[in-house]
Amino acid sequence: MNPVQPQRTGQVDRLPVAVYASNQELGRAAAWDARSILRQAIAERGQANLILATGNSQLTFLHALRELDGIDWSKVHVFHMDEYLGIDPNHPASFPRFLREHIIDHVQPAAFYPVPSCGAGSSTSVEQACADYAALLRSHPADLVALGWGENGHLAFNDPPFAEFNDPVWVKVVRLDPVSRRQQVGEGHFASLEEVPTHAITLTIPALLAARQILAIVPESRKADAVYACLAQPVDESRPGSILRTVEHARLYLDGDSAARVLAAGLL
Repeated sequence: MNPVQPQRTGQVDRLPVAVYASNQELGRAAAWDARSILRQAIAERGQANLILATGNSQLTFLHALRELDGIDWSKVHVFHMDEYLGIDPNHPASFPRFLREHIIDHVQPAAFYPVPSCGAGSSTSVEQACADYAALLRSHPADLVALGWGENGHLAFNDPPFAEFNDPVWVKVVRLDPVSRRQQVGEGHFASLEEVPTHAITLTIPALLAARQILAIVPESRKADAVYACLAQPVDESRPGSILRTVEHARLYLDGDSAARVLAAGLL
């Protein structure tokens, strides 16, 4: 049983929602649930496939997950969901670097498969890199995707107005919404908006929804407007995170700050 209990629970359409006392408790609760999912996959099939998100909102979860006992990381294959197009893999804002620093180097999984940046010196075309990563994902069906919602409600880098719920591909190049680019500056990953790349390679929404289980980890007051939009307004591609209300295998984790508007509106 998960030792961290929410202060409030509810459901919006098909999506269970839990509100925790703090960001730290939210991260610990999600980590315990992730542990159960990974352990079950390993028990059933001898291995587990995990897709992780990056960003400051994921830190309490990633740090809690790496500290938990009982996960045989030598049987876990780790993927992630997006990377800036053309960025140096050693750049402080590189997402594979972020994951290596915050979890990969601490747990030593069976394998870590970074989304390619296709930067200078790459011998593979962007189109081929996307196709190759999509094939890798299909050959390793995800047991769990742990993701967040952006300040504009995005999933991975599927930003409004470019998100497609029925995208025909699993991995593609996208143009980044200015809100997403400003978020990266606000989180301290870039010094100015001009430094933030304009395009990225991302897993699409169908690729994320294909996972057996989805944990949506969305703390912090800066996400309160996105949480309200995704839960209180109609399911729509202009609010990509709202798609989780239509599936049976997702759970949403909030803290008091990110839940403030939906709590005030009596939605939970």
